[in-house]
Amino acid sequence: MTTKNKAVFLDRDGVLNEEIGTYVWQPENFVICPGVPESLARLKAAGYYLIVVTNQAGIAKGLYTAAEVRACHAKLQAACGGLLDALYFADAHPSVSESILRKPNSGMLEKAIARFNLDPAKCWIVGDRLRDMEAGTAVGVRGILVGEEEVEFLPCVADLRAATDIILAV
Repeated sequence: MTTKNKAVFLDRDGVLNEEIGTYVWQPENFVICPGVPESLARLKAAGYYLIVVTNQAGIAKGLYTAAEVRACHAKLQAACGGLLDALYFADAHPSVSESILRKPNSGMLEKAIARFNLDPAKCWIVGDRLRDMEAGTAVGVRGILVGEEEVEFLPCVADLRAATDIILAV
């Protein structure tokens, strides 16, 4: 039997890049949060796959294109030294189309679990919304919530640096 791998699933807006209160699809407005490259390097050094899982409803709404999302992801990869193993995005929105990929559904996580032979019990999801936590819970992945919202039974932290400290302490 092969050993299963571990990963950290990362929401994008509000965790990896600054939340600006609207859709972030232009690379010039895509600002990486402080400490993100260093945190990702620490997680990668500890043997975690790093997988971005982000809802991008603006594509379904016709506000921007998948190519523009990929340009932001290229900027993120460049800033982080290419440490991200996969960048998944759900391009649906309930007002336009349904998708099992869109969080709180777990399709993006399921794709990565299969692709990278992951053990969900060894994985984490770091996000800034309850829908991120719901996607993780659906497949047995522990969650850490970033931001102001306090949720009972969940670690709630200020940023990815603090989430990284929790993950690496376990």
